[in-house]
Amino acid sequence: MPDLQIGDNAPDFKLSANGDKEIALSDYKGQKLVLYFYPKDDTPGCTTEACNFRDNLPDLAKLNVAVLGASKDSVAKHEKFAAKYELPFPLLSDEDGTLCEDYGVWVEKNMYGRKYMGIERTTFLIDENGKIEQIWRKVKVKDHIKDINEALNNKKAA
Repeated sequence: MPDLQIGDNAPDFKLSANGDKEIALSDYKGQKLVLYFYPKDDTPGCTTEACNFRDNLPDLAKLNVAVLGASKDSVAKHEKFAAKYELPFPLLSDEDGTLCEDYGVWVEKNMYGRKYMGIERTTFLIDENGKIEQIWRKVKVKDHIKDINEALNNKKAA
């Protein structure tokens, strides 16, 4: 499993997404990209996270930042989730888990003593040239968008 670090090239991908789209990392060349991994559509934490990105998308767009969500849910589940919460950004369907493996977010988890494999809630900020600029692992949903905005605004000020 790769241990991606800041400064590494973001692993390339081409995946199906809601809205009948095929999306590749190269589609975002020249633009910053927030790529966030989440465990499952329409669960409380994942819904809060997606809605926070939705509500902050205009501010992110002003900074030339696009947003992509990714989970192992099917495109059909993504369609329902995006429609229910009016999500204006694509959700990548990684049903075979390749993207999760490439980004190192498919990990062993432990809940109430039970071990299982799952997606560790992680966000990558990828720069205009496809390099990883920032990584947030084990994301806490509540203030996550503030952390992202802070990182982006600090980069802008630098």
